[in-house]
Formats: sequence, C-alpha cells, structure tokens
Amino acid sequence: MPVPESDPLTTRQLQAATAVLAALSPRITELGELFAAAGYDLALVGGPVRDAFLGRRSMDFDLTTDAPPERTKELAEGWADQVWTVGIQFGTIGLRKGNSRFEITTYRSDSYDRLSRKPVVSYGRSLTDDLSRRDFTVNAMAARLPGYQLVDPFGGVADLRLRRLRTPGPPRDSFSDDPLRILRAARFTAELGFTVAPEARAAMSELAGLLAPPRISAERIEGELTKLLRSSLTRGPAAGIALLTETGVADEVLPEIPALQLEADEHLRHKDVYQHSLTVLTQAIELEPRYGLERDLVLRLAALLHDIGKPKTRTLLPDGRVAFHHHEVVGANLARKRLSQLRYGKDVVDDVSRLIELHLRFHGFSEGEWTDSAVRRYVTDAGPLLTRLHALTRADCTTRNKAKAERLARAYDSLEARIAELAAREELDRIRPDLNGDQIMAILGIPPGRLVGQAWAYLKELRIERGPLDHDVAVAELLRWAAAEGLQVPPRDGEGGESRST
Repeated sequence: MPVPESDPLTTRQLQAATAVLAALSPRITELGELFAAAGYDLALVGGPVRDAFLGRRSMDFDLTTDAPPERTKELAEGWADQVWTVGIQFGTIGLRKGNSRFEITTYRSDSYDRLSRKPVVSYGRSLTDDLSRRDFTVNAMAARLPGYQLVDPFGGVADLRLRRLRTPGPPRDSFSDDPLRILRAARFTAELGFTVAPEARAAMSELAGLLAPPRISAERIEGELTKLLRSSLTRGPAAGIALLTETGVADEVLPEIPALQLEADEHLRHKDVYQHSLTVLTQAIELEPRYGLERDLVLRLAALLHDIGKPKTRTLLPDGRVAFHHHEVVGANLARKRLSQLRYGKDVVDDVSRLIELHLRFHGFSEGEWTDSAVRRYVTDAGPLLTRLHALTRADCTTRNKAKAERLARAYDSLEARIAELAAREELDRIRPDLNGDQIMAILGIPPGRLVGQAWAYLKELRIERGPLDHDVAVAELLRWAAAEGLQVPPRDGEGGESRST
C-alpha cells in the first residue's frame, strides 16, 4: 500500500523524536548495544514509538530482533534481572531490568488459517516485513537501536499527524487475519482520539461477523471493551462505542446498545435513548474526580447500559407519549446476562446490575422532602455502591431545560447533604438491627434457622424506618413480631408460666 503524501520530518523533528525515544529508559540503549555487540539487529517498535510522538510514556517496551528466540533468551539471561519464556512458541521473550519491562520478539511473517486468530508463526529477517503484519500504521513504526534511527515504511508519522487509523496493508486482509483488530480500531479511537480511515471503516462493517465465537473468545472481546471504556479521554469511550454502533460491530458484541436507537425516551427530551446513553457515559466520566473515582469500569458500564431495558418495556400511553415502566429491573437482568456472557468477573456483573436497578431511586423523591427513613433506605440499598450511584444519578440528568437541570442538581445536593447530616448522627454505612442474632435467639428461645433471619430482617427494616432504638424498645418490638407470627416465647426475668418455641 503506498505511503500517503505528507511533509517529511525535518532534521530538527527527527532529532527531537530521537531525543524523546532515548529518554524513555537508558536500559533500552543498553539492550541495543548488547544485541549489536552480538551481531544482531534490535528495534524499539509499536506503541512506545507511537506514544513518544504523542507525548505519552510507558515503562513496558516492545522490541523486535532478527535473533532467534533461544539466542534472545541467552543474551537476556546475562543482562536482565528476570527472564520469562511464556511466549517463546510465538518468538517472544519477556524480561525485566529494574523498573522496566521488555518483550523481545523475533521478526515474524505470520500466516493465518482463518479459523482462529492464532497465527502460524514463521520467522523472518526483515524489519519492514515484520512491521507490515502489525495492526495499524501508527503501530508499524520502529526505532533501530542503539541509535534510535526511525523506520516508518507505511506512513505512520503522517497518520499520527492526521490522527488517523489506517492498516499497513489492505484492511480486509488485516481484519480477516485477526478480527480482534476490528475492536482495536474502536479501542484506539477511544484511547487516542483518532478517526478510522474510510477503507478500514468499511472493512469493519463488512467483516464484523468474524468476531463471533469460536474464532474470537468472549474473554478477548471483554478485554478490548474494557480498555476502550477505561480510556483517559473524557469523550473517548463514547466515541469508541459510537464507532462500534455505526459500523455494525456492536450488533455482534454488545447488541443492546444499537437497539436503543429505536427508542425515544419517556420525556421526549432526546433524539433517542442511544444518544442519551452516550451522553450519560461522558457525564459520568466527567463526574469521576468529584467522587474520588478514576477510570471506574463499574460506573462506566452502568452508565452505558443503564437504559438497555427500555426496548423491552416500551409502552405507548393514551396521550401519545412513550413510557418504559420498570425498565431499570429489566435492564439490570439484561446487563447481568450480557456481562456474564462476556466473562466479566462476578463482582463487576453484580455491581453494574445493582447500579442499573437503583438508578431511578432518586427520582421517586426528587420533588419532595427526604425523610430520615427514606435517606436510610437509599444508603442501605446502595451499600458500597453509594458513591457510584451519586455519580450515575447526576450523570443521568441530560435535559436541555436549564431550569429543570438546576432544580434536579439542587435536589441531589440536598440529598447528599441529608446523607451527611444523618451520617453524623448514625452509622449509615453500617445499618444493623438493634439486636443481633444471638440476642434474637436468646429472647425468643429459638435455635439458628430461618426464623432468626426473618426476625433480623424485621428489626433491620424497623431500624431503617425509625432510626436507632433503645434496647428495651427493640426487645418489645421483637416480641410483638413474634406474637404476630404465632411464636410462644419463654418468659422473661420476673415472668412465670410455661413456654415453648416452635
């Protein structure tokens, strides 16, 4: 593929690039000198070279060499603090020196059987051929060591200037060889703020079906989606999801998102629920610093998926408006199913689903006064997710009506103030019944079992509604509950008569 026209780098620009690369780590220069002394080529390649032009730094470095893997291992063992050979069957040796980590891979010219994304590895002797097999031109640049001579056979510097993602060869061939590169295009769109070249974008749409299992595992898809969502760019995740949706790739990996384009929200405030969801995602990211969160995967997944229950709950009202009753419950179940299929961890699945289930709780009180019991219930139901629920609920306000937005913001300010006020008097983050399980069993004369749990739940509900109770009051309430349940309770001190428990 011809290199796009661009102004060549000036001598000063080349010197500046060399200085940036050389400053990454003195260990890189040492490695270059070590391999050169042994008669082998070595080059820094891929992300570290790209990131040097973007002003980004890393302590993990990818390198490539014409040395066979076994020879790389021998050279590394005499220099590195630690060497590992997990990827040696693919020509890769890993090593650590000080705080720097390196992966050195022998030049490769892989071929694919198109049944899996694992290549049939064959080794080459050409750096250019090795670069040609990489995913995008901005990752197909290298710096020969130890002098840091820039090698850019496919116009990666030009594409960096244009903030464009383009494949070194025909994109259809590149994506067919490794369909995961389709998701990487969206991930780099999110991480770098780049756009995808038209021919690559067309190939994404054409070949999206290749992402289906068994060729691409759910774990690989989850990994790329997670990196996309954890982008440090505020609008990066929304841009990456938009690319997946517009190219049809989301239909294969996260179909609940494009399905939202068919729905208008119940307040008719937005073009569609899909655009609203992307806005909520971006606003949640903007709110992370306020709540001490950083690239929070749970919050970002919940923001993206919070309305996915709407298509299944869409109802046309008599006045012509559209409603989505109980979409938070349906959406929580859909999110649990999809995230489980993508092999997200149980904690992530549970937390995201719970946030979606809770995301409308505030609106039941937003126009009224928050009683102590309502505040306790809100905090108790959110549990350790309270901070994330604050961020999600605020982010979910996307109305263009300035007065309404300000009113909702003031209402949530008031709620947070009420939580802080009540927390100063009570341990809101650890609400427990005023009697523990041992006390319940002793008072009621019952063994461990279902009844103890029911009594505990009753007292906790009472604690939420009325706040802390004196011990005698709690005992009286427990006995009242037991009588209503038909339990015969042993007499307390000073009381006579026979008793038994059931």
